[in-house]
Amino acid sequence: MIELEGVPELIDPVMVAAFEGWNDAGDAASTAVAHLEREWKGEVFAALDAEDYYDFQVNRPTVFMDSGVRKITWPTTRLSVVRVGGEKPRDLVLVRGIEPSMRWRSFCNELLGFAHELGVELVVVLGALLGDTPHTRPVPVSGVTSDPDLAQRMDLEETKYEGPTGIVGVLQEACAHAGVPAVSLWAAVPHYVSQPPNPKATLALLNRLEDLLDLRIPLGELPEDARAWQVGVDQLAAEDSEVAEYVQTLEEARDTAELPEASGEAIAREFERYLRRRDVNPPGGHATADGGDGPSSPSSYLRDNPSGRTRPPKPPRPGDAGESGGPGTPDTSSDDSGNDDEDTSED
Repeated sequence: MIELEGVPELIDPVMVAAFEGWNDAGDAASTAVAHLEREWKGEVFAALDAEDYYDFQVNRPTVFMDSGVRKITWPTTRLSVVRVGGEKPRDLVLVRGIEPSMRWRSFCNELLGFAHELGVELVVVLGALLGDTPHTRPVPVSGVTSDPDLAQRMDLEETKYEGPTGIVGVLQEACAHAGVPAVSLWAAVPHYVSQPPNPKATLALLNRLEDLLDLRIPLGELPEDARAWQVGVDQLAAEDSEVAEYVQTLEEARDTAELPEASGEAIAREFERYLRRRDVNPPGGHATADGGDGPSSPSSYLRDNPSGRTRPPKPPRPGDAGESGGPGTPDTSSDDSGNDDEDTSED
């Protein structure tokens, strides 16, 4: 049963969702929603029953002390509401959680039940995937939908992806069947530096969300975190000649592919974002992040993985298995690819 007591009547609500796990390379998508919740001081008004959707041997609960009392936090998906001010205020329903272990159709139906009760007009699901993209270039972010009319109206790609999918793809399909407009925004994360966090990919997702919804998102310390992350990766890549050579190869391929697309449209989009930020509030009035989602030094941006490595894994050499469409290198043009460091099995 859905309980929505205490939630005010919403203004032009949009649901923005992200899920940790297979669809969240570098934790870029879930961190983006966490940033929105923190900057706009969202308050949780509902949580899905963890017993219904999660295997606690896969996603274990955590124990913490609260005023000397031991308490348990259960892995689940929570919903909060934030109001975006300005000339045209509107509300965002933020959904942040973990990709469920079971009962995906029931999970999506429950989220759509909330969307219906709240009058949500559009669902935007954020995701991040691993791809052959250099960390030195702007993060590619693709916007896709299965609705041809919506694709034309919002200048999105109509998805043609076929293959394994995660909760992002399943939720988007559930929205389509329910008649709820839905969009997925995907950021491509360099596969050779996949360890979270990736503030550069998070920033790219938020910028694309700004353009899609025509609003201004306070970024706080995120731009500086993104610059520090790139400096840290630059330093680590310079320590390994093979990685440096591979990054240069990716740069050349990316620049060649994008040369015809270096059009006025991209420049105009950046200029519009600049004007939107300049006209709303001066930079000094922005709320700032508390730093909890990002490290304080460049070298700490790459967390040690289970193998104990402290630098990016060496990329596959030309001709290695998995380089062309194999499981180690997802296609960055798809909308339902995920983080290949995660388990790719579905229920």
